Amino acid sequence: MVSTLKITFCGGTGSVTGANFLIETEGKKILVDCGLTQGTKLADDINWAPFIYDPKEIDMLFVTHAHVDHLGRIPKLINEGFRGKIYSTLPTCALAMPMLVDTAGILSKNTEFNLDEIYREENLKLILSLWQGFSYHEKIQITPNLEVILYNAGHILGSAMVMFILNGKKILFTGDLGNSPSPILPDTEKMTDVDYLVLESVYGDRNHESRDERRDRLEQAIEDNYKRKGTLIIPTFSLERSQELLFELNNLVENNRIPVMPIFFDSPLAIHLTEVFKEFKNYLNVDAQKAMVHDKYLFDFPGLHSTLKSEESKMINTVPNPKVIIAGSGMSSGGRIVHHERHYLPDPNNTILLTGYQSVGTPGRMIQEGLKTVRISGEYVPVRAHVMTISGYSGHKDSDRLINFIEDMQNSVQKIFVVMGEPKSSMFLVQKIRDNLGLDAYAPDRGESVILIC
Repeated sequence: MVSTLKITFCGGTGSVTGANFLIETEGKKILVDCGLTQGTKLADDINWAPFIYDPKEIDMLFVTHAHVDHLGRIPKLINEGFRGKIYSTLPTCALAMPMLVDTAGILSKNTEFNLDEIYREENLKLILSLWQGFSYHEKIQITPNLEVILYNAGHILGSAMVMFILNGKKILFTGDLGNSPSPILPDTEKMTDVDYLVLESVYGDRNHESRDERRDRLEQAIEDNYKRKGTLIIPTFSLERSQELLFELNNLVENNRIPVMPIFFDSPLAIHLTEVFKEFKNYLNVDAQKAMVHDKYLFDFPGLHSTLKSEESKMINTVPNPKVIIAGSGMSSGGRIVHHERHYLPDPNNTILLTGYQSVGTPGRMIQEGLKTVRISGEYVPVRAHVMTISGYSGHKDSDRLINFIEDMQNSVQKIFVVMGEPKSSMFLVQKIRDNLGLDAYAPDRGESVILIC
């Protein structure tokens, strides 16, 4: 039997964020991800423009993982009539609601788009009632000819690649692929016999430092900051990057690799999410699970102070240097890090360490590119602090590892759709795939549709 499968690239093209793909096959309309586009502000107009499909007609939504650029528009989807099923791994199901509640708190300050209506409590409760969690490799039967299987992407806790199998043909949506090996997560699963691939390309045009090099550079940044008697501020994503950094710091402290100083974990969301990591510790890698046998808390060590209350956060400024502050958000577009940046960026004795991807237009990207003055929460702040980037702590595969991932399926894959990257990154990876592997690859435009024969 021959069937067709239509993919419409509704988001996640020409941009790292805003993942949203529509599949139409077997009489079903299925979404993969429904995320926020993150740029200069979370309330960018594009997030609140009409969907290019009718949410009422969508039968189901697969969520690859719990970052807001993959699930942040689900409340809007609900608000406009979606009542289908939501599927993901079990950890993603557990992480989703804290992430959405936190996003609602940030967006509630915006009055332009009626975001209080979209992110109201009733919508969030409805989302939870529609959500169902699955284990990796568990078959989800959609129709007699169509099944879905989730595979470990190694990006964050519970992250999944979504494999659609239609009449034996395999169509794989990678979501975000992890920068394996990770300090705490298993490696991305090797995939073979894939017929069509929808592939992320965040770092499609560059490579990271090695695992040893990134740890050495983190150690050096901390030691240099200590010698200058400064404050080291690390903007980080509450989900995964925070936990991986704490795991690395735990090792440095326990092995006496860095001087003793206060290290503040100033992210209420990350602190809450860390509890989910403990609940799903069987999803961590072997090393992390072994560490949890010896340490009651995987992310706790002498000198670490977790600050939940805003009063505690404000008190950090009164603690003498040297010290380290880890706070969200990772692109400096919101969260507690913005208060610390306003306070510490003007001092040349201090350091800001960027460990994650910085989207175009965000304060983090501007700082990374060397601007001497940046606007943070409406205030112009001089940047005199040292600026340092360690890309090795990114949660995404780099260019060479993306090619390695494809090599395992190069004898079967017929076409590769390169998405979720800035245009230069996506186009570089497209050319690299063509040149190195001789495969058919291209970067689709937003709103473009393709029909696959299965």
